[in-house]
Amino acid sequence: MDVAARCPGKAGRKRDEGAFSKLKAKHGTVLVVVDQPASIGALPLAVARDMGCPVAYLPGLTMRRIADLYPGEAKTDARDAFIIADAARAMPHTLRAIDGEDETIAELEMIVGFDDDLAGEATRVANRLHGLLTQIHPSLERVLGPRLQHPAVLTLLERFGSPAQIRKAGRRQLITLLRPKAPKMAERLVEEIFAALDEQTVTVPGTEAAALIVPSLAG
Repeated sequence: MDVAARCPGKAGRKRDEGAFSKLKAKHGTVLVVVDQPASIGALPLAVARDMGCPVAYLPGLTMRRIADLYPGEAKTDARDAFIIADAARAMPHTLRAIDGEDETIAELEMIVGFDDDLAGEATRVANRLHGLLTQIHPSLERVLGPRLQHPAVLTLLERFGSPAQIRKAGRRQLITLLRPKAPKMAERLVEEIFAALDEQTVTVPGTEAAALIVPSLAG
C-alpha cells in the first residue's frame, strides 16, 4: 500500500522517522509525497530517502487544479494533505519523481535566493543613503549619489558621515584616502565634493544624527 504524507515543516527528524516506521510496519511500501520539495518538504524527503522510502512531489500548479475538483475552498493543512494523498492514489501520473537534478536545482535556488536577498539589501541601504544625503545636503548628494556604489565613495562616507566632517578632513587627506580606491578619479572627485559643500551654507536639522547613521550604512 502506498501512502502519501505531508509533514509540517516544524516536525523534527525523530517525528518523521517514527511516522514512517509505523507506516512501513503496517503497510510495507510507503510513498512520501510533498508539494514543496525545496522548502517545507525538504526534511521529510531527506528522512524518507534515508529510510528507503520512495519519494515524489505534486507540483503546485497541478495541485491547485486538482484542488478545484474537491468540495470546499478553505486552505488547511489537513485538506492539502488529503488532496496530495488522494492524487497519489488515484492520479499517480500527476506526481513527479525527485532525482539528482531536482536536488541540484534546489541547491541553486537556495544560492540564487541568497544572492537576491543580498542585492535587495544593498539596494535598500543605497536608497537610504541617497535619502539621508538628499535631506541634509542635496548638493553633496548630486555629486556622490551617482557614484554611491563606488568603493571610494563608500570609503569616504564610512570615514566621514557629515558635510562638516568631510570639510574638516581637508582636500589632502581626502585625496590620500580615496586614491587607492579611485586612482584616476580621486582629485577630481574631491574638487567636486568641495564645490558642492560651498553651495550650502546652512546646517539642516538632523545632520548630526545622520553623521552617526551614514558611516554604518556605508560600511
